[in-house]
Amino acid sequence: MMKQVRLRKGKEESLRRFHPWVFSGAIAQVEEGVAEGDVVRVLTNSGDFIAVGHYQEGSIAVRVLTFSDVPIDDEFWRSRLQSALTMRQAIGIADNPDNNTYRLVHGEGDNLPGLIVDVYGQTAVMQAHSIGMHLCRKQIAYALKDVMESRISHIYYKSETTLPFLTTDDMNGFLVGGSDDNMATENGLKFRVDWLKGQKTGFFVDQRENRSLLERFSRGKRVLNMFCYTGGFSFYAMRGGAELVHSVDSSAKAIELTKQNVELNFPGDKRHEAFCEDAFKYLDQAGSNYNLIILDPPAFAKHRGALHNALKGYTRLNQKAFEKIERGGIVFTFSCSQVVTKDHFRNAVFTAAALAKRKVRILHQLHQPADHPINIYHPEGEYLKGLVLYVE
Repeated sequence: MMKQVRLRKGKEESLRRFHPWVFSGAIAQVEEGVAEGDVVRVLTNSGDFIAVGHYQEGSIAVRVLTFSDVPIDDEFWRSRLQSALTMRQAIGIADNPDNNTYRLVHGEGDNLPGLIVDVYGQTAVMQAHSIGMHLCRKQIAYALKDVMESRISHIYYKSETTLPFLTTDDMNGFLVGGSDDNMATENGLKFRVDWLKGQKTGFFVDQRENRSLLERFSRGKRVLNMFCYTGGFSFYAMRGGAELVHSVDSSAKAIELTKQNVELNFPGDKRHEAFCEDAFKYLDQAGSNYNLIILDPPAFAKHRGALHNALKGYTRLNQKAFEKIERGGIVFTFSCSQVVTKDHFRNAVFTAAALAKRKVRILHQLHQPADHPINIYHPEGEYLKGLVLYVE
């Protein structure tokens, strides 16, 4: 039988609006014996049922799985995963022969807070961001295989970096099947996925639509792809007809993967060069011969305490790009920090433009793609924001 958590008086209002988090300050009492990762029933102060979720120590004490008083069993997981797949089929992302790479589960956006599942060809990479999801990983994996049927043959679990405080030896590894075939396809382009040691689940699936937009801007351009990771923007630019493409990342492993991915799609193509270098140092030393620059850095702020320094970092980075780019050039600039709002980011870029003394116009405002949905009751799920800018 599920143990219970009781809220302080009046603290159920956000749950009545279907927000999927219970903060620790809202809790009046935790039943004796509740352990981290347990599934608990959440009650109002007067004892009425309001939600079921995973309990965890910390600021977010309960991540809500359902607002119905139902067991969290095999059927629950199958139902939620089927709902996620059905949505991806409805928007044409799943079962697309030119694109076997997509996000199947996006945490709160798919009513599965703390769980991420990305699909790369025949392999699904599953990642837990809560202890509760970690403890349910095998049950979820078997339900996932049932729902996906022949679409996948392997399920790799990768949570060592997202749950670093858990020191068990089962944080990474195959839960179903096992394969070293790490080739995937995105919009007809091939790439290798490093789900063993790469960032996130091995590739940044959330930039797919923005990479396609970049491709349309690339003909005849001299492109600089900063923080290139595995080179996604680079090989889209090449397919778009770029004159040259320079990829820069401080990670030697990322540069090696970028070279492999470019070679997969454009073997022997001399338009591409890759450099293992710090982004700010590279921009300091770069000439003014680029007319298309991509700035896609890792999250500068992972919590609110880092927001001020993060905004200074975004301003400094964009200022350097504005100072270097040719007149009439285009900048694609992004922030993936959840605590940095669209207004925060735009103000940082505005400041950068003023400091660089360049005239800048916004051509596009960018965001995460449809397979990274935002739960309408959880606006915090809107994390990726970007701008396409024309620089005179």
